[in-house]
Amino acid sequence: MNTTRSTPYDEVYDFLLSAPSPEDVLGFHPSEATQERVRFLLEANRSGTLNEAEQAELDEFSSVEHFVRMLKIHAQRKL
Repeated sequence: MNTTRSTPYDEVYDFLLSAPSPEDVLGFHPSEATQERVRFLLEANRSGTLNEAEQAELDEFSSVEHFVRMLKIHAQRKL
């Protein structure tokens, strides 16, 4: 499986295309590479060294996180 992602949403798209069950949705976590990238961006944000592109990427990760949280709420209701 290709672990290189072009946008923060791609990992979620791939997951959703696998037709996950509600239980699978509840257990979904981003890949280690994604988590590492977010940690880097958050640390750069804390230290004030984010450039414009990195800020946009961090904002997009935030949007993805919100979407996944909402998806998990809906999955929980299906159980």
